[in-house]
Amino acid sequence: MRDNERSRIIIAAGSITMTERLPVPVEDIPQAELDGVREAWVESGPHNEPVRTAADAAELLGRYDGPGLAVITGPAGYGKRTAGIKALLDASRTQADATGKPLELKEIRPDWDTPGSPDVSALPEAARTAYLLDVAAEIGSWQSPARIAEALISHAEKLRRVGSCLVVISDERSWPGGASGPLTRVLVRAKVRPSAHRVAVAHLEQLHRRPDRLRWLNKAVVGTEPVGEAAHLLTDASSPADAAHLAALLGAINEEDPDGLQTALHTFQEWQTKVESVFKKTQDNPDDRALLIASVFLDGADALTIQKAARSLLDEPQETRVRTILTGPDLTTRLKFVGAQVNKRTVTFDHRPGYARAVLLHLWQQRADIHPHLLNWVDGITARKQPGADRLASIGSLLVHLAIAENDMSVIEQIHAWTKNGDASDEHREVIARVLGTAAEADSLGAAVRAKLLDWAQDEEEAVATVVALICGSRFADRYPRQALVRLRHILDREEPDRAVRTAQDALRGIASRKGHLPRVWSTVIKWAVDKQHLAGHRAFLSLLDPQEDPEVLQVMLAAAERDEKIKEAIVAGWSAALIDKRMDAKCRELLTTWAHARANGQVPAELVTEILEQIVVRHLSTTPISALIFGEPGVAYDQSVIELRKDLRRSSQLPDSAFGDELLEP
Repeated sequence: MRDNERSRIIIAAGSITMTERLPVPVEDIPQAELDGVREAWVESGPHNEPVRTAADAAELLGRYDGPGLAVITGPAGYGKRTAGIKALLDASRTQADATGKPLELKEIRPDWDTPGSPDVSALPEAARTAYLLDVAAEIGSWQSPARIAEALISHAEKLRRVGSCLVVISDERSWPGGASGPLTRVLVRAKVRPSAHRVAVAHLEQLHRRPDRLRWLNKAVVGTEPVGEAAHLLTDASSPADAAHLAALLGAINEEDPDGLQTALHTFQEWQTKVESVFKKTQDNPDDRALLIASVFLDGADALTIQKAARSLLDEPQETRVRTILTGPDLTTRLKFVGAQVNKRTVTFDHRPGYARAVLLHLWQQRADIHPHLLNWVDGITARKQPGADRLASIGSLLVHLAIAENDMSVIEQIHAWTKNGDASDEHREVIARVLGTAAEADSLGAAVRAKLLDWAQDEEEAVATVVALICGSRFADRYPRQALVRLRHILDREEPDRAVRTAQDALRGIASRKGHLPRVWSTVIKWAVDKQHLAGHRAFLSLLDPQEDPEVLQVMLAAAERDEKIKEAIVAGWSAALIDKRMDAKCRELLTTWAHARANGQVPAELVTEILEQIVVRHLSTTPISALIFGEPGVAYDQSVIELRKDLRRSSQLPDSAFGDELLEP
């Protein structure tokens, strides 16, 4: 093969096999979390009571008569995930003491084909590995929790036999079990949350290396040091995550910024005090409240545009009486009064990071009746030629973080509705896809959004399916490759090869070309390809092996076929299934020609391609695409690469020379 780095491509792609069952994806536990556990671990509660969660889980993992499984349950905000990581680190350390080699620490991404019915057999089972599986957000929707829990115990017993273990993070109530029995014996209940104050102190001192700022966390007068300015922000009910967040804000303060500490404190509080003050001062002034809301959504716009949007929110016409117009404070004064910054005519909240989100959260929590009106107004200002149309990304980001914070699917539904607002541009749909993709990866809301993506993938509207295809081709596929492929299959099965189908084909090729993903994509697509009833498999197979955009996937697959006869047979089977489906005639013809060009250009091994096509010709000579390749068609001119392929197929096939016609062998 000429002009390609074939060996590099094969190494990057990973092993391609026909028999290996690929597990759900695993990834490294973030280093920041590992550092937090190793350097700033806190094992005492708000009243100095011991926090036993991690120790109890580690004890379960270390039992020789146990399955190597610990299931940590409890309320949100009790540090369950961190305790799980600590238990895995302790188990790894015990193994290192015994064998001289620690366990690898990995997090399992719960990427099930059917989230409501997880296939536990798809979990990884590598030797000497400590796994973390967080299902707290989805376990409540499992259809047969007892059966799945039993399967997890069985899987953990397999892990134990190869020196591995598993920690599962659950919610407070959904893990099945009673007072006794195997499902209960693996259970660890998080009953005491770590002291948030101690967590903040440990993080600020040990992780952020700022012991000089510990004074801000003083809970009482110490010598000449007063009570710390940040001490009141953490209470007995504060979560360890909140404490870590506060420590990070305090550690990042710029010493040259005189307002740095106050900005950090307000940011941590999500500007709650400031926002409550503004809403209190404007309780009899809906005009200024509307101005604040318009400023939040149109951050960066000019003051007059924001004023006009505020009036539309109130559903009131523009004021025409001069007396009224000249009455009251100026517009800039009003904007500053509600917390905005006005530079010339531009209105922003850049000086208050997180203020816009805080305003929206307050509004959502305190004024529930405004939800539908607000979302309808947002829909209006983001329509074509409206002031929010070019701010769709920032408005969408604001809304999706609101949805995540409030676990509110109605906001997600509104963002989804933007796909049908008449703007069919690629940019519009890509923005919506990025926003919804963020929601689909969220910890708590993500499971519900991913379920919606499955429904939307089957929507008849081309725009809706196109947005889902864009999401599946994004980072979402790295975290949830199985679910991305399932949703792409529904889109690829659409009757017409519309924009949604083309986008899904691009997404599939994009996923396959990423490092490490091709084995999973191939094993999935080849199963689809032999299903004669669905277009999805044929489209996926032909798209995957189309070298027009990038020959890498085809090159890797052919290299694998040279090593493994089963893969070669699978390629032939995929071709055979597509050729039988008359709906794929045009695409098959196109790809046969493309293969001829790739063969002539040296992008693929000529002998192997000829061998594969020879098997297809023998089996499917009567199909229109193969007949056109071998015998030609009246009035169709063929280039030299097709003619050369035709000659080679004549030599290798069992067909008599007379079957080809001399005129078809010449340019």
